Amino acid sequence: MPSPVISARDVSLTFPTADAPVHALKDVSLDIGPGDFVSFIGPSGCGKTTFLRCIAGLESPTGGTLTVNGMTPDQARRARAYGYVFQAPGLYPWRTIAGNIALPLEIMGFSRPDRAERVARVLDLVELGQFGGKYPWQLSGGMQQRASIARALAFDADILLMDEPFGALDEIVRDRLNEALLALWAKTGKTIGFVTHSIPEAVYLSTKIVVMSPRPGRITDVIDSPLPRQRPLEIRDSAAFIETAHRVREGLRAGHSYD
Repeated sequence: MPSPVISARDVSLTFPTADAPVHALKDVSLDIGPGDFVSFIGPSGCGKTTFLRCIAGLESPTGGTLTVNGMTPDQARRARAYGYVFQAPGLYPWRTIAGNIALPLEIMGFSRPDRAERVARVLDLVELGQFGGKYPWQLSGGMQQRASIARALAFDADILLMDEPFGALDEIVRDRLNEALLALWAKTGKTIGFVTHSIPEAVYLSTKIVVMSPRPGRITDVIDSPLPRQRPLEIRDSAAFIETAHRVREGLRAGHSYD
């Protein structure tokens, strides 16, 4: 069995505040293997995004151990081991779509020809090959989020961390982007950590679903998906999909027993 790409052991995180400490995570243990698509689901404030930020080295756990590619999260961040997609696209309106995607490459010191090749490649990956010269305000919300994903893919990290990237989109666009993300994952073989509030989205996308409890965030269940990797949208009507969604829902209910 290959070594885990991401390994957490008893990870806890407490934020000090003026009145009382906030216990965001408690004793979170999890292994994520190469090529896994892992969704984190739970109620608002359960620590899903906090744990993703810990993986990215943007927050520091106050207890336990966490490694990314065998390194500390901070070392992995400096080694550019992951791309990060935020809830909002965060595109600069004065730069073209290609210019937005190229920005991290410019900061990292990639040459102009290398930047151009990488930008063209990831634009094609997210099916925006004809839109590199457009500005963000000329694109729909779904297209802007695809550009944000392309930006995270541009320097070709093996890990893609996604913090509820489709939460603000309508259901039709969300379905289309879910299909596109699965196709992109199949093409690239990347390891993906994905935060969502949607049970159907978590079940449809993931090889593994991590169900979390209300604060302090704990893992109440880890579900290995029984679904095949090739997943048309119609698979959501299958017995396996419905049974997995039911288990996720039960795990979310069980999490409230910690309150």
